[in-house]
Amino acid sequence: MAGNSIFVMFLLCLASFQAFASDPSPLQDICVADLNNPVRVNGFVCKDPKQAMAEDFFFPGLDKMRTPNAVGSNVTAVNVNQIAGLNTLGISMVRIDYAPYGQNPPHTHPRATEILLVLEGSLFVGFVTSNPENRLISKVLQKGDVFVFPIGLIHFQFNVGTSNAVAIAGLSSQNPGVITIGDAVFGSNPKISADILAKAFQVEKNIIDIIQSKF
Repeated sequence: MAGNSIFVMFLLCLASFQAFASDPSPLQDICVADLNNPVRVNGFVCKDPKQAMAEDFFFPGLDKMRTPNAVGSNVTAVNVNQIAGLNTLGISMVRIDYAPYGQNPPHTHPRATEILLVLEGSLFVGFVTSNPENRLISKVLQKGDVFVFPIGLIHFQFNVGTSNAVAIAGLSSQNPGVITIGDAVFGSNPKISADILAKAFQVEKNIIDIIQSKF
């Protein structure tokens, strides 16, 4: 019963996100995204509201665990690309599965603040403030705990437990975006020059070569 109450409270928090969303406010009741329309706007073109159906506002299976990746996590996104009815509503969510000692590595959401609820397990989470302070603000979360990651700041989660962990998070954009720091710096296409990265990180070039080879 307590677990259900926590989840209901979290859903209410998600609903209140609309008041603080970073996306433009809607000008009509619904604007279901026409994902196949070739016209490019800031967001997506709306399809005729008369053609809207329940499936445009629905996503199944968020109760299912996903297999963690090489770093021990798996993020299931539910944004406008999965639910076309989210278009113009300024909100989305994710489910994150963590293997024991798995992590959701340092990353940012350029267009959204994130509020995370731990459903199972224990997570060490944190974010880093901007230059010049670069202060790490972190905490160990238990089941039922909630933590906020401010928009644009680098943040992470790490499963400190010996069993699987699960979290669900709301984001204040229909399309929050994600920039994983390691992927962006060491796995860009085309690559950032190893000489530039070696100087930036103050290490030998061969170390950068080794790291880039992993991305």
